[in-house]
Amino acid sequence: MSFITSASINHHRASVERIEQARFKDVEAALKRLLRLGASEAMILQTCNRVELYAVAEDKEVLKRFCVAEGLPPMEHAIGDDTLLHLLRLACGLDSMIIGEDQILGQLKAAYLLSEKNGAMGSVLSTAVLKAIDAGKRARMETRINKGSVSIGSAAVELAESLLGSLRDKSILVVGAGEMGTLVANGLAEKNLKGIYVANRTYEQAVRLASSLGGTAVRLDDICNYIGVADVLICATAAPHVIITKKMVEACVKGRRLLIIDITNPRNVEESVSQVPGVMLHNIDSLKRISEANLERRRAEVTHVERIIAEELAYMKRAYARQRADSVIGDLYLKADSVRLAELERAVSRLSSHGGLNDVQKGILNDFSRSLTSKILAAPTRKLRMAAENGDDDYIRAARILFASEENDELSSNKA
Repeated sequence: MSFITSASINHHRASVERIEQARFKDVEAALKRLLRLGASEAMILQTCNRVELYAVAEDKEVLKRFCVAEGLPPMEHAIGDDTLLHLLRLACGLDSMIIGEDQILGQLKAAYLLSEKNGAMGSVLSTAVLKAIDAGKRARMETRINKGSVSIGSAAVELAESLLGSLRDKSILVVGAGEMGTLVANGLAEKNLKGIYVANRTYEQAVRLASSLGGTAVRLDDICNYIGVADVLICATAAPHVIITKKMVEACVKGRRLLIIDITNPRNVEESVSQVPGVMLHNIDSLKRISEANLERRRAEVTHVERIIAEELAYMKRAYARQRADSVIGDLYLKADSVRLAELERAVSRLSSHGGLNDVQKGILNDFSRSLTSKILAAPTRKLRMAAENGDDDYIRAARILFASEENDELSSNKA
């Protein structure tokens, strides 16, 4: 009798420092230690704001013992349906720091593949993880839970698109090649631009980002030349002072239209730049309004996603019920075939003592015994599968007892 369990620490109830304390430097080694401790299946998911452990074991306390042995900080533990529900909410984006974010699906798939690579993935955990990923995809297809930019970087791209109608064949200058600049540049790279230029105080960093996007790196001293050809300038540096001045823009723009979006704090674009003819200036306040409005729209989708989660949990439990039924049916056929072969051998032995049988006659007897066994088991097989579809665990347990099947029920409804 096995249980599916989970242990989690995340941004909801723990500080970044606490989460870091729970992080494994070598996930593969940690998986092997968890298996040695008694888990038959295991998976570890680590992201920037969570660490999640999943296990299948006969000992329902195996994850608690593992956490103590590893010296991990306090974690939230769940078992059975609560673990499945948590996994579904996670995959659907309801447990993320940014509601509906898409990254979690790729992170779950990567954790699944790493577990599989290390021989830690089995039928119970595989069913849970893969069906959760499918549920996450369904939630994003059937609702708007992941629609609209909610990060400042992606909101900057959305704002530029809304103001210009489209970014297709536009030239974009991104000032700053750090974390925020990289997010903005990656978002822009998918927009069929005419050109993307990346300027940075450290030129080598600009080269790395620009080359990864098929763009052009720009030295900060040469920025004026590129302001003059850009349709959009997005400022995303970590500098504590003004970088783009009114005087600079007046000298570079020379009557052209230019959209400037400053997503820095403190501001890196002089506010008086908005007075330059043909220049539109938006700052982080504009972006926050977009982000908050989109986040509110995502929150409105939560009820629809929770309905999908409830349906997918029911589907998952039916899948486990089918596995339980197939386990009983498999045991039943194995036992019946063992009896069939033993009785066939006795019959052939007795007939041989009364004149013997040729190979054709032996073949006929073998076919007859196999056909008879299959016909006798056909009705119980149908009934067991119907019971599984209807969630009738009592029927499956009774069949296990009646047919003296070995107790190996990894998926009982009070466990998974």
